[in-house]
Amino acid sequence: MRLFAALPVEPPADGELAELLVALGAAGWPVRWARAEGLHITLKFFGETDASRVEAVGEMLVTAARGTGALPCGARDLGAFPGWTRAKVLWAGYEGAPALELLMHRVEQGAERLGYAVEGRPFRPHVTLGRLREGARLPDAAVDRLAAHQLRESFVARRVVLYQSDAAPGGAVYTPIRTLDLEG
Repeated sequence: MRLFAALPVEPPADGELAELLVALGAAGWPVRWARAEGLHITLKFFGETDASRVEAVGEMLVTAARGTGALPCGARDLGAFPGWTRAKVLWAGYEGAPALELLMHRVEQGAERLGYAVEGRPFRPHVTLGRLREGARLPDAAVDRLAAHQLRESFVARRVVLYQSDAAPGGAVYTPIRTLDLEG
């Protein structure tokens, strides 16, 4: 099973992003858009994981999240990896409090102890909105529109969720395996 740990996007930001996905999807760009019901900030992608390791991963997340508390995620802008001129992934960016960085660091360290590879890139809190189709480029007008867009709605992350990701027509489906409450 393919696993990842993430912070689900909460109201009101989830509504703003859902509306944005509808508007962007109508533009006809060569992008596979994310499902609105699965929007999240990824903390760690574990990849293919044997079912016998799920319990250990879940316990590691409990330890990593202990004492964290709710995490404010401030709205920023839209962006692209690796950049607008060679965009492969389109994202909505959020500013996290130092506690979010600390949580991500704890998750990364715990995952490394379980034998998962370290990410190796700086953590940039973002929500993946879409992926460009193989070999496609964004039209210049799309880049201009996306680069000028500012998000309005911030949110408070109150849960860490361990998800299973399954490929499906119309995009991956994410099934919660374990949910951890950050507030209690």
